[in-house]
Amino acid sequence: MDEKDLTELKSAFEAAGQGHVFEYLPSLSEAEQSSLLEQLKGIEVDKLSKLLESALSEQKSDGSDITSFSKNVAQVNDNADGQITKSRQIGLDAIKSGEVAALVLAGGQGTRLGFNGPKGMYDIGMPSKRSLFQMISERLTKLSQLASSTSASEEVDEGSEPDAKKQKTDAGATHATAKTIPLYIMTSPINHTETEEYFKSNSYFGLPSDSVYFFQQGMLPCLTNDGKIIMETKSKVSMAPDGNGGIYPSMVKAGALEDMKKKGIKYLHVFSIDNALVKPADPVFMGYCIKEGADCGNKVLWKSHAHEKVGVIAEKGGKPCIVEYSDITTEMAEKTDDNGRLVFGAGNICNHFYTLDFIDKVVLPNMGDMYHVARKKIPFYDQEKKVTIKPTSNNGIKLETFIFDVFPLSESMAVLDVNREEEFAPVKNAPGSASDSPDTARVLLSSLSKKWVSDAGGNLVGEKDSNSCEVSPLTSYAGEGLEKVVAGKDIECPFSL
Repeated sequence: MDEKDLTELKSAFEAAGQGHVFEYLPSLSEAEQSSLLEQLKGIEVDKLSKLLESALSEQKSDGSDITSFSKNVAQVNDNADGQITKSRQIGLDAIKSGEVAALVLAGGQGTRLGFNGPKGMYDIGMPSKRSLFQMISERLTKLSQLASSTSASEEVDEGSEPDAKKQKTDAGATHATAKTIPLYIMTSPINHTETEEYFKSNSYFGLPSDSVYFFQQGMLPCLTNDGKIIMETKSKVSMAPDGNGGIYPSMVKAGALEDMKKKGIKYLHVFSIDNALVKPADPVFMGYCIKEGADCGNKVLWKSHAHEKVGVIAEKGGKPCIVEYSDITTEMAEKTDDNGRLVFGAGNICNHFYTLDFIDKVVLPNMGDMYHVARKKIPFYDQEKKVTIKPTSNNGIKLETFIFDVFPLSESMAVLDVNREEEFAPVKNAPGSASDSPDTARVLLSSLSKKWVSDAGGNLVGEKDSNSCEVSPLTSYAGEGLEKVVAGKDIECPFSL
């Protein structure tokens, strides 16, 4: 860095009241100086105080301003008026037109799973040994084939159930040149390089390399309680991820948003890596949101009981939002409608739809007011002892934002309630855990595969209780097209089709 650039950088930090970050610069080696200055260049210090001020002024809700979601929540099982059939076709048409992209939040490590690497590389133990990343990639490949199929424009009979037995699109259809569904992968500094190398070494799991775009989650400096940047060492600022809501500014900074625009993307499906049953670019969900003219959408699961610990879609001040389970009263949690259904029951599973215009023109200009304060134990450099101290109590602030913090900006939110056993297999806890583990995910994946085979006319024999039954994503995206493979045949369990 030349003298002019250094002077400008120092001036910017001093103007923001953060000039102390240069205190140790003269005593650092040339390599250390270069590292620190490069880090400081990446910090938008002029915005830091505003973010902190906004976060500190956030008011904790007492619950009095929380009301139930006032719009219709569609149910994927309710196809009485053909709305699910129509939604699926609209979604397939949008995919075929190259207007849909998928984005997976994959910044986490597999530490809680006992796995030393990016969570997306984790194999839950199915016969194929597919990782979570491979499942998503191959589902996208199959879906692009379905959308481009000559029979994709054939709708199932209006008013019929949209299950695997009744969908006319099948694995044997003749395909036009498949329009690739771009996959955007948000990583973190700790797993970005390893994730990129993993995809490259596996030939991007069949996806064209230019359709897979990697970008890193944003980072923000950690602050003292009076707003000063914390130095972790003499040559390093203490940084922390800015939360999954950091996806929006990160898309801009990394060029992902611009890439989407160049590709002609209009609609974006965003979801978390840790769901083994996720349907990337789900044509039903995407199509429903498009049909409803939504700028933002949320795929939900109805709570299994009133006190399930999950955030729910609701409203504050007439605006859609996610309310954490801890922020609603017992009375609200247990309230039911005339049909006995929980009023505050639409559980959030981090599965969202956006128009690109909504992100670009509404979300990004309003991001500054969406950060929250998280008080944490933050390692800091002790000048007297000349070492980094790891505190035993909270000593500072991390600023973070959540992906759903933008929901109140939506003018036309769409919500679709889907089936838990078909779309939600969380992989969060270590093997052997009673819930949300690779074992429970394997059971769900295997059970769904067996259901698909039975629905397609296959006769399950052998170890029918086996949890090692698998239909490849390349064979079927959501149970369609299996009739030609299994109808009228004995299918020995366990199986891999």
